[in-house]
Amino acid sequence: MIRSLLLSLTLFITACTPVYRYHGYVPPDQDLAAIVVGETTQFDVESLVGRPTAKGLLQGSGWYYVGSRWRNFGALPPKEISREVVAVSFAPDGTVSNVERFGLEQGRVVTLSQRVTDSNVVSAGFIRQILGNIGNFSAGQVFD
Repeated sequence: MIRSLLLSLTLFITACTPVYRYHGYVPPDQDLAAIVVGETTQFDVESLVGRPTAKGLLQGSGWYYVGSRWRNFGALPPKEISREVVAVSFAPDGTVSNVERFGLEQGRVVTLSQRVTDSNVVSAGFIRQILGNIGNFSAGQVFD
């Protein structure tokens, strides 16, 4: 009787332990520090921090690294607890013109850090779309 009670209690406690999942990749600040605005080329960025999660629609417009963290807790549906986007923009000559880090605070896009030469990221609307749409669709919706 006591063994079954202990087993049930153990299963109940472990079922209510949160499980965290990570999606995507966002380079850490120490890797981004190696990028020199105005000097580092697109090829150098790939070798320093890796290939991007997404690229801008226009040739050389920007690279976007997207990462999110989800929490599963018991029988509740998964909940996204954090999301970050690092946007690396390139000048027409192929050098880095801007490096920005965005986060999601209470459903709003917030700039966490920024290194700029002369202009902001060209397509902030694209960043808002990435932050707003991650996790809002299923594979079945894509293939129907």
